[in-house]
Amino acid sequence: MTITSLYYERTAETLIKNLQKRHIEGHYVSSKEEAVQKAFSFLKNSELISWGGSMTLAEIDLIPTLEAAGCYTLLDRSKVPSEQVEELYHRALFADTYFMSTNAITLEGELINIDGTGNRVASLIYGPKQVIIIAGMNKVARNQTEALSRIHNVACPQNAIRLNKNTPCALTGVCHDCLSPDCICMQTVITRNSKPTGRIKVILVGENLGY
Repeated sequence: MTITSLYYERTAETLIKNLQKRHIEGHYVSSKEEAVQKAFSFLKNSELISWGGSMTLAEIDLIPTLEAAGCYTLLDRSKVPSEQVEELYHRALFADTYFMSTNAITLEGELINIDGTGNRVASLIYGPKQVIIIAGMNKVARNQTEALSRIHNVACPQNAIRLNKNTPCALTGVCHDCLSPDCICMQTVITRNSKPTGRIKVILVGENLGY
C-alpha cells in the first residue's frame, strides 16, 4: 500500500465517522471497480434509476454497466430528444435511486454542490428514495471555505470548458463570480444532514476522479 493510499484510507475513516453523525451512510473503497460493485450492492432489480451529470460516473463506466445489467429502468437524458429532457428531470424525482457525485465534501461530512440547471441538487435534496454519491478522495476539503474555493477555481472552470460555455472562467481558468447567461453556478447547496437517516449514501474512492 502506498503512502497516498494509506492517507486516503485514514482520512476516509475520519470522514465516514462524521458522515454518520449527519445520518449519511459512508463507505470507502480503494478503486473505481470496487466503487461500482459497492454501488450495485444498494440496488434491487426493476428499480427506476436516474443520475446527474458527472465526470466521475463517466470515468467509472457506471451507466454502461447499469445498461448491461438489463434489470433496471433507466432515465437517461442522452437518449431522449432535447424537448423531453425537462420532463425527464421531473420524472427523476420519483426514482428509486439517483446517482451523482459531489463537487466537494468537507472533513466534517458536509456535501457542497454548485449546479447550473438545478436538477441534480433538487434530486439530492428531495424526491428519489435513495441518493448514491460516488466521489474520489480528491474532492475532500478541510472546510466549507476550502470546498467552495476548490469548486469555483478547479471544478467549475473545467466543467465550463467541457460544456463549451461562454463564461469568464472558461476563458481564464479562474472564477469571476459572473452573472453570465451561460453561468453554471446558479445554485449553491450545502447538505449538512440527511433525512431520513441513510437516504444519502456516499462511496468514497481512493482515486482521483472527476474535477
